Amino acid sequence: MKHPSARALHAYWDRLRKGRTAPERAEIEPAEIGRLLGDIFLLENGENPRHAVRLAGTRLCALIGHELRGRSLGAFFAADDRAALFGLLEAVADGQIPAVVSLLGETDDGRTLDLEMLLLPLRHRGRTHARMLGSVVPLDVPYWTGTAPLARLRIKTLRMIYSAERETDDFAGLRQPGSARLRVVQGGLS
Repeated sequence: MKHPSARALHAYWDRLRKGRTAPERAEIEPAEIGRLLGDIFLLENGENPRHAVRLAGTRLCALIGHELRGRSLGAFFAADDRAALFGLLEAVADGQIPAVVSLLGETDDGRTLDLEMLLLPLRHRGRTHARMLGSVVPLDVPYWTGTAPLARLRIKTLRMIYSAERETDDFAGLRQPGSARLRVVQGGLS
């Protein structure tokens, strides 16, 4: 994770879970993460709409240019990235494993913004697929942020976080039928 807010939210989530795969939604105390609330969202893992935003922070809504609540998280992503997003959300819920996503936000007039999204599984009354906590933060804040809303988000990279010490790009479950498989090979010029 690159952004300090993402690291702080992950540390809070990790502390709450107390060795379990995920904490209960009811254990989250907004006052304890007050400075992070503007970048946070809470998803309800349902089908209508799919992965609906239940709550969204004010800074996040300002980046997008309107309220996110009640809409599918996928609605804010480029159409060709939605299958990967939904696959990732399912992988986080199924495996109860957090993920970090590098995003590119695009405005209608061609401006771009690098963002980081954190996805953290939650339990809701014991159910593992009911809720998810997340954040979206800009890695840099250009002068136009908040005046030119992001029209769409594009996925650059995805990483599952298996432990605080180890992150990986290798996650099975996200490959869609007919999609290409990508393998990273270490190398360089000598």
